[in-house]
Amino acid sequence: MALPKYKELDNLTTLVDIEKEIFLFTKNLFDLRMKKSTNQSVKPHLFVHIKRRLAQLKFKKLSLLKQKS
Repeated sequence: MALPKYKELDNLTTLVDIEKEIFLFTKNLFDLRMKKSTNQSVKPHLFVHIKRRLAQLKFKKLSLLKQKS
């Protein structure tokens, strides 16, 4: 499974869409952490993928905010 690319975020152009995606990925990360703490089966590479996507989304949000000001 390849790491998520920043170019895949080109379809997200509004802050509302980015906020929704950030919320969903944050929730997914929380769910993964809960599974890990309750000793359920978790694929460890998913942590890396979700954290990377969150960082990309936050960067995209910041760049959109800078463009508006």
